[in-house]
Amino acid sequence: EVQLVESGGGLVQAGGSLRLSCAAAGFTFNDYAIGWFRQAPGKEREGVSCISTSDGSTYNTDSVKGRFTISSDNAKSTVYLQMNSLKPEDTAVYYCAAVFAPTYYSGSYYCRNAFAYDYWGQGTQVTVSS
Repeated sequence: EVQLVESGGGLVQAGGSLRLSCAAAGFTFNDYAIGWFRQAPGKEREGVSCISTSDGSTYNTDSVKGRFTISSDNAKSTVYLQMNSLKPEDTAVYYCAAVFAPTYYSGSYYCRNAFAYDYWGQGTQVTVSS
């Protein structure tokens, strides 16, 4: 059974930090790229940070560049999202998702197209107070 389980969300003040984790199971981790998406109330789901677990290439959307860092621990089948200098506009439910991408990987494509993903986690709430 495929599982993606997010953890690490919570309430933090503006300027603070959180680290989200996405633990994967039930598929060959190195054949998949992982993306972090977020959805705020009344807004569309948007790609935040994405990583190829096979070659480590990453992509970050402009609004989080310099603040968020995505990384992968393939031995643990886990992807992390380190979020620093959090802003109230980062408040959203954060989801991790997996897409089959064993060879060619385009972070800019996969981070902008949520429909391409095969599996999704249940989400974790991140709330940043001002």
